[in-house]
Amino acid sequence: MTNRVLKHSYTVPCASGFRDAIEALAARRKVNVGDLARSILLVVPPDMVAAQPDPGEPANDDRETVVLKSGPAEGRPWRRKPRLQVRMPPGHDIPFIRRALALALAMDKGDVAVRVGDPPVQAAPTPPPEPPPTVDDDRLQEINEEVERLRAIVSVLAFDPLPEGIRSRGDALHVLGFPPSSDPDTRTVRAKFRMLATIHHPDSNYGSHQRMSQLNQAMEFLRRYVA
Repeated sequence: MTNRVLKHSYTVPCASGFRDAIEALAARRKVNVGDLARSILLVVPPDMVAAQPDPGEPANDDRETVVLKSGPAEGRPWRRKPRLQVRMPPGHDIPFIRRALALALAMDKGDVAVRVGDPPVQAAPTPPPEPPPTVDDDRLQEINEEVERLRAIVSVLAFDPLPEGIRSRGDALHVLGFPPSSDPDTRTVRAKFRMLATIHHPDSNYGSHQRMSQLNQAMEFLRRYVA
């Protein structure tokens, strides 16, 4: 979904000649005055816009006469400063908008040129990947032996799931790796459960959904039925 930016209507006092030139430029380009200002801000950094001379407000004798269209003085003539109405996102000040519009005029006349980007720089060639480190025969033998020891440990800790599930305290202790007649405390039971869950969780290399399910059943039984 496209985010819509709310626009603010700015009243920009300016010399009548500047106003007429901006409105004429907008008409030639078939855009509105706000489009001209926003286009400058898209391609010119704000600090460069701020560095442009401000055309300034109109002189004291530069006024225009308008007829008021509403209010108590409706229908009466009123002399006011020439101005431009510019719709842009909020957060800009009036001199900054005048500078942006002045820059648009200068670019249209060819007095100012903007370079959008530098030529692309050719990237340095990617070096070939380094070969993987080699493992000598003795170290490889040690790794293989360690893997076999780990497999043996997992095999010892594994259990055959009880076909009828957890039906007694002895079943729960058996699944958790304790003798059925033992009486381990709560901390020991929880520690054993965490260790076995690491091995039998379905996401591990030696995981088993059925074993993990019975581990959970065993813990639930001990919590619910054993004081």
